[in-house]
Amino acid sequence: MFKGSHHYIACLFMLWSCFLCGAEEVFLKPDNFIEESFVGTPSNEVIWLNKELKKELAEILGHPFKGLRVRYWREGKRTAWILEEIGKVELITAGFVVEDDTLQRMDVLIYRESHGWEVRYPFFTRQFKGLQLDRKNRLNKDIDGISGATMSVQALDRLSRVALYLHGEAVN
Repeated sequence: MFKGSHHYIACLFMLWSCFLCGAEEVFLKPDNFIEESFVGTPSNEVIWLNKELKKELAEILGHPFKGLRVRYWREGKRTAWILEEIGKVELITAGFVVEDDTLQRMDVLIYRESHGWEVRYPFFTRQFKGLQLDRKNRLNKDIDGISGATMSVQALDRLSRVALYLHGEAVN
């Protein structure tokens, strides 16, 4: 070994252990996601969650939705949503663009889990383009999973359903 190599190896080990511990990784800043999602400048709006909306969101998520309101961005009939859901143990932050009751775009913005980070890649996220909700608030097409990322896949499925549902509430 050459002089100082033990320091190099120790640094690599520390970086690898941070990755395994589920360090937060920002793939796309939320502000950049919003900028990329609209031609003009969208209005920043809020949906206040009444009892009925909270009930619907809880049915979609399988647990109560935390919060009294949901912030979103809108330009005409196009909306963008930045939502968070627990994957296995950590929050996943994802961005959704909906227009004409159809999902136009889904991006994983911030990933905090130690496993399943493959959900951020286009081979996975492009499955969401063109999806809609059926009458039972389910996606009209199945999402192919990723081995080792089942809980992250399920979290993004639920969040896409929330975005589509809230879009319907926002534009109608």
